[in-house]
Amino acid sequence: MSSHLHNPRVLVTGAGGPAGVSVIRSLNAEAYVFAIDIDPCAVGLYLVGSGRRALVPRGEDFDFVDRIIDLCRRWQIDVVVPTVDTELLPFADGRERFKELGVEVIVASKPALLTCLDKWLLACTVELTVRCPVTYLIDVEFDPLEFPSWPAIAKPRQGSGSRGVQLLDGPEDLSRVPRDGSFILQEYLPGEELSVDVYVDCSGEPIGAVPRTRLKVDSGVSVAGRTVRDDEAIQLALDTVTTVGLTGPANVQCRRDRDGHLALLEVNPRFPGSLPLTIAAGFDIPKLALSESLGYSVDRLVSFDEIGIVRHWEDVIIHADAIAEMSAAVEGRVA
Repeated sequence: MSSHLHNPRVLVTGAGGPAGVSVIRSLNAEAYVFAIDIDPCAVGLYLVGSGRRALVPRGEDFDFVDRIIDLCRRWQIDVVVPTVDTELLPFADGRERFKELGVEVIVASKPALLTCLDKWLLACTVELTVRCPVTYLIDVEFDPLEFPSWPAIAKPRQGSGSRGVQLLDGPEDLSRVPRDGSFILQEYLPGEELSVDVYVDCSGEPIGAVPRTRLKVDSGVSVAGRTVRDDEAIQLALDTVTTVGLTGPANVQCRRDRDGHLALLEVNPRFPGSLPLTIAAGFDIPKLALSESLGYSVDRLVSFDEIGIVRHWEDVIIHADAIAEMSAAVEGRVA
């Protein structure tokens, strides 16, 4: 149990990303928030006080967890909130080390993460539970003539956003795609795309799900959208996270096929980048996650508002020396 129940100390990673910024803003009134990132220009670093920000290594670096543990000791952190895909598995692997310090990490189990972060494994895991696009692994044994319909979507098995995704008109376009098992080929879904923000408590019980449309997307992040009441989307999302065994925050993306039925695209097992819309609709996932991590029970979502959002740049004015100080700081040192 936290020693700072009334003013918990929360460390948010990926402070330069949309999810990190959203979590910081949600929790700033509820907790004493600290922020870290790899980039001295990450905006979230400057949404907290100068003594509460630091630069850290990338999630895939060998000493990443060691540096975060050092910061947790120094800052007496109660809860860590990862928001970057590459950090999730290191945090899951290091969960017991954090617990020894009395630090809770809001991250799903390693098996669930491995499933969600591999689109081929995800499709194989949930195909008997929810509608998935026809999916083939592009490896040396793949026969393009077996694929049932074109055009089709080729995408990396791992990775986030739209990086590496290609629309292929026919088998001849497969020459652009490596056949080493690092890509999958999926049925093209021409219909509306929905994104469902979900929270599952630590016992595996879904607390709620809020679908939203992605009216405009930039680099895989929704910059305009609206929440919608769509029972099909909610059920698909809940069935998916339950089958995978996810806990905590997640974002389930789906799209309608030619017949208008929703099919699963992918699952992001972390806080999503479009949290402000979901929070404004009445489902404040960061506050739920913080409450549960501090030992409180959380209530199921009963309803949410149908509202819209358009996003824009927002300036954060800081002292002239602030970025220079962060740039000069060695990794992990408090600025």
